[in-house]
Amino acid sequence: MRKLNTKIKTPWLPSYKNLPFNLEYPDISMFDMVERSAKKNPDLHAYDFLGVKCTYKDFVKKVHLCAKALRSIGIKEGDRVTVCLPNCPQALFMFYGLNLIGALGNMIHPLSSEGEIEFFLKDSNSKAAITLDQFYGKFTAIRSRVNLEHLIISSIKDELNIPLAIGYQLTQGRKIKPLPKDADIIWYKDFMNKGRTYKGDYSVERKGNDPAVILYSGGTTGTTKGILLSNLNFNALAMQTMTAGDCIVEGHAMLSIMPVFHGFGLGVCIHTILCASCKCILVPRFNAASYAKLLKKKQPNYIAGVPTLFEALLRNPYMDKVKLNCLEGVFSGGDSLSIELKRKLDKFLKDHGATVQVREGYGTTECVTASCLTPKDFYKEGSIGIPYPDTYYKIVKVGTTEEVAYNQEGEICLCGPSVMLGYCNNEKETADTLKKHPDGYTWLHTGDLGKMDEDGFIYFSQRIKRMIITSGYNVYPSQVENIIDAHEAVSMSCVIGVKDPYKVQKVKAFVVLKAGFEPNDQTRQSILEHCKKNISKYAMPYEIEFRKDLPKTLVGKVAYRELEKEEQEKQGA
Repeated sequence: MRKLNTKIKTPWLPSYKNLPFNLEYPDISMFDMVERSAKKNPDLHAYDFLGVKCTYKDFVKKVHLCAKALRSIGIKEGDRVTVCLPNCPQALFMFYGLNLIGALGNMIHPLSSEGEIEFFLKDSNSKAAITLDQFYGKFTAIRSRVNLEHLIISSIKDELNIPLAIGYQLTQGRKIKPLPKDADIIWYKDFMNKGRTYKGDYSVERKGNDPAVILYSGGTTGTTKGILLSNLNFNALAMQTMTAGDCIVEGHAMLSIMPVFHGFGLGVCIHTILCASCKCILVPRFNAASYAKLLKKKQPNYIAGVPTLFEALLRNPYMDKVKLNCLEGVFSGGDSLSIELKRKLDKFLKDHGATVQVREGYGTTECVTASCLTPKDFYKEGSIGIPYPDTYYKIVKVGTTEEVAYNQEGEICLCGPSVMLGYCNNEKETADTLKKHPDGYTWLHTGDLGKMDEDGFIYFSQRIKRMIITSGYNVYPSQVENIIDAHEAVSMSCVIGVKDPYKVQKVKAFVVLKAGFEPNDQTRQSILEHCKKNISKYAMPYEIEFRKDLPKTLVGKVAYRELEKEEQEKQGA
């Protein structure tokens, strides 16, 4: 086992001379960590939401109020509640309120399809859920098939002041279909009012190793699984990020665009920032123009995103006159940052007055998010950096626990305090991913190929398993194929990722129809409509190409690599 941090040669990494390689992690809950920030800096702002700011002192009060409201509707220690919200105060109050009463937040994508929401609710055994009014239809469509005791409905305007709330209702709000008057729901404001009248006990002491959060990922095999994470996982991630980041200052601000259902967004852009007594600039939705306006108006000190976000930044005409000398940290994760994109982005930052370069991180949802980061003052081309404090990396021969030599490619394995408790309801997958090695330690097998050099720098190569990454999201072809194959007209399908300058990859489907169905626009549209009901928006095929047959390997499997090669040749032509 190699603890790579200890191999760093500090003469050419001056900023790492005084950084600790080992940290002391308190045996407390996530909310306890944030409450420490509130006690230390009660008057600093915890968040800024569309211009509405909230101090740490008031933030903690809101979390306690939410916790009381949860207890008032019967949510207790160990229960799971699905949080299907964008980056808004309601999501934060619910996330930490659940933690305060010892319940678990089941964090899911608001743009999930009906079928996915049904799976998430059943898999987590959620007793309640909270979502926005605009997503009510998806929940009510599957409600008869799930055991959901309470559905809490909020609106973006619920945490805005009166002028901003009126403005929202006159613009975005008027586009949302009114809910039925007899809808079996609890309105968010009524829910919070229940907290004001609740008189019983509600807070529960929780320890570091207690389960706290469920996030979803395809894991290392491509099948959607709930990842069970502990208080320690999140708290360690926060402390490690603050230490390795070496740039976080109390009172400074992070532009929190990465979503709260994503480990990167929740772990780094929210929990780390709140543990550091910094401010989260919450952004529920954005586009190219609004992103530039946010950077210009808010002047954040830290920005984090996936490579596609930064690619869009480079091509954004609204950025021409925006000064970025406010930036103290720019972090990229969720997917590989190409050498060429890093060069372009570093030049872009410099041309706009920034004195920092983009720093790439690496991680998996199985360890919340990042576990490796490029140092502040040194960059090795192609490297994803060095491990966090207390995080061990090992490269092994694929399919074994045998460690390979430096600079030799193998599967990336890691262990440390941010590694998950396991997969929900899936002991086999957990055993296949968390493996005890001959050294006595339990290692997370990431399913990623990479290598390590003599200085402890890590290099990511590719996913071992077949996977598509589009706009930072993992799309598993087998899942999309299963949906397409369920259509009455489809005999078989194959889904691949096609290179895209903005999304990195986009999803394309090849379809063989059953006898009697014509390969026309009507059939294509019917398949796409079927997909929309069962596949998230980001995973939707951008194109369906009909084929009489699909190429096969010698053993009869669909030769998807041949299709990938065809598309590459088309793009090269």
